[in-house]
Amino acid sequence: MLKQVADGVFVHESEFIQSNSVVVQGTDGVLLIDPGITGDEMATLANDLRELGQPVVAGFSTHPDWDHVLWHPGFGDVPRYGTARCAASIRDVLSNADWQDRIAEGLPPEYAEDIPMNLLGLITSLPAGSELIPWDGPAVRIIEHQAHAPGHAALLVEESRILVAGDMLSDILMPFLDLEATDPLGDYLQALLLFESVAGDVVAVIPGHGSVGGAEQLQTRIQQDLAYVEALLDGGVPDDPRVGPSAPLDWLPEVHQWQLQRLTQKSSQK
Repeated sequence: MLKQVADGVFVHESEFIQSNSVVVQGTDGVLLIDPGITGDEMATLANDLRELGQPVVAGFSTHPDWDHVLWHPGFGDVPRYGTARCAASIRDVLSNADWQDRIAEGLPPEYAEDIPMNLLGLITSLPAGSELIPWDGPAVRIIEHQAHAPGHAALLVEESRILVAGDMLSDILMPFLDLEATDPLGDYLQALLLFESVAGDVVAVIPGHGSVGGAEQLQTRIQQDLAYVEALLDGGVPDDPRVGPSAPLDWLPEVHQWQLQRLTQKSSQK
């Protein structure tokens, strides 16, 4: 079911880790951001848009993780944009003959059979440095950074002042680092500072996973994520409920420990 967040901006939430697909209304149809997750969920979203008389005219993937580069025939054959680095990253994955097997290894077992892969990752690269999504609708500013995944982009819907954050600024997930990057913590810190610089222009934030938050929640999430990253930078222990005994998802403490181990390994290799 589509839920309205602001005038012309809607969210469809998946059962999988509260994944949010975002719909932005334009002149002749909608921009669809990070659609997912199961085939049935995407078919329902396509049907909801048809009933509203709102065809999909463009798509956008905030980053190249599998759950953000999905698509469904019901959305139509339209441009599906991503940053140049995002498109290059998923193109590299798809260049492997066994790419479906590789992605399947990372799919949640309870959803694996229901996730369509035939249109996965067919992203059109925007020119490097692009500032706006090219479509006939309200200005959607691209805020590219390198935290979490190569070519990750948050989007600011300027007219409605909505920040679509991709896999960041979640109330249920702590920062997930790109541990293949040269400086995972530095990249994440820079991205959070970017968000801090635009926070005054934002009335609500939509994370890739988790609850939609208002302006006050945005500030809280930025500060909480900054505290997590800075604790790791200082070699301390984050005081973060998302990785403690009362974590929203029981596997998050294990991911946190894995990130610590990988960071220690990277540090020892310098």
